[in-house]
Amino acid sequence: MPQGTPVKHRKKSKSVLKNIRQTERRTARNRMNRTRVRGAMRQMRAALASGNAAEAAKLAPATFSAIDKAIQKGTLHQNTAKRYKSRLNVALNGLAAKK
Repeated sequence: MPQGTPVKHRKKSKSVLKNIRQTERRTARNRMNRTRVRGAMRQMRAALASGNAAEAAKLAPATFSAIDKAIQKGTLHQNTAKRYKSRLNVALNGLAAKK
């Protein structure tokens, strides 16, 4: 489009405005759930990386609970959440076997 050409804007209908409001609410909810899950996973991975099996075992139930809640809310897909839980569990079991 050449510079300076006016752009015609259509008036947004009620349904479009409602869809925008719904999307904003869903986005905020998904972001909150995703942040909670990522934070819990980050803490657990830090405990695993430091070699602290007791701390990681203590964080595991809270982390898995956050992941499960994200599935229920529709933020995470079920297979993605299972993959996260599986990898964290494998790392936890490997650390426990070392000790």
